[in-house]
Amino acid sequence: MKILVTGGAGYIGSHTCVELLNAGYEVVIVDNLYNASKKAVDRIKEITGKNLTFYEEDILNAPKMNEIFAKEKVDCVIHFAGLKAVGESVSKPLEYYQNNISGTLVLCDAMRKNGCKNIIFSSSATVYGEPAFVPITEECPKGTPTNPYGWTKHMIEQILTDFHTADNDWNVILLRYFNPIGAHKSGLIGEDPKGIPNNLLPYVAQVAIGKLQCLGVFGDDYDTPDGTGVRDYIHVVDLATGHVKAIDKIKENPGVKIYNLGTGNGYSVLDVVKAFEKACGHAIPYEIKERRPGDIATCYSDASLAKKELGWEAQYGIDEMCADSWRWQTMNPDGYND
Repeated sequence: MKILVTGGAGYIGSHTCVELLNAGYEVVIVDNLYNASKKAVDRIKEITGKNLTFYEEDILNAPKMNEIFAKEKVDCVIHFAGLKAVGESVSKPLEYYQNNISGTLVLCDAMRKNGCKNIIFSSSATVYGEPAFVPITEECPKGTPTNPYGWTKHMIEQILTDFHTADNDWNVILLRYFNPIGAHKSGLIGEDPKGIPNNLLPYVAQVAIGKLQCLGVFGDDYDTPDGTGVRDYIHVVDLATGHVKAIDKIKENPGVKIYNLGTGNGYSVLDVVKAFEKACGHAIPYEIKERRPGDIATCYSDASLAKKELGWEAQYGIDEMCADSWRWQTMNPDGYND
């Protein structure tokens, strides 16, 4: 089978391409490199010893997307491409809706015209908003996302579901991720945020290596064991293998399926700091700041449906996630730019 991966040079995309190649799939990457590096593509090949096809292209370019699909005869699409910074989405809603939603529509139009109606979409636990209950199962109603980024995930899920309603030949798997962290154990690929990181783990890693002075912990008065926010962190390699399992499911023509991909464990911000201190061997300075608007106290998954229907479950714990992040950070102090 030939799999087209949009955003395949990005953080989750690159790890997924490694697992796809290792599982024997042919891989075609389409990535405009807006938030990624061509070096990641070279390193995917280095890790796997296998070749892939790479197009430096924007999924908004309809003529080019049609050309790629006509040429490549793709069996299934894994769709990662999109803008993903929560804070930035609040200040740039037009760019987020234009890029994420219009990009998906152009992509799906090219798929339809070329007879490819299998798509696995990179969604997010953000679609649950303030969750009705925790741990969050797939039965948990979708809530009100707190930012435009979350709304784009919410809307794209609906759009893809409507495609199947109109045409039963479409198979759609919506994978709702919790918080991906970690890096490939080789240390060759990992998360390389542009500028100041938005997410906890790359921020902690940059404090640990001395690029940033101090970690800000937003709120220590939540109703959690240590007062800091609790989240479900999942190793990016576990997340990547979840996509390989989803392709097995797509082969059954399942219609529309939704799966949470998480560990089912909640770790607080300070749990993560302690685990990272263990990985890097020294203390990480942090200071408590005010809560951020829109943050919730506790959010973690019940991923038992993915275990039951996909035969998938997370293998790695917080210590391995932090050790692998630290290895990537020390081997690539400036990300892919060194």
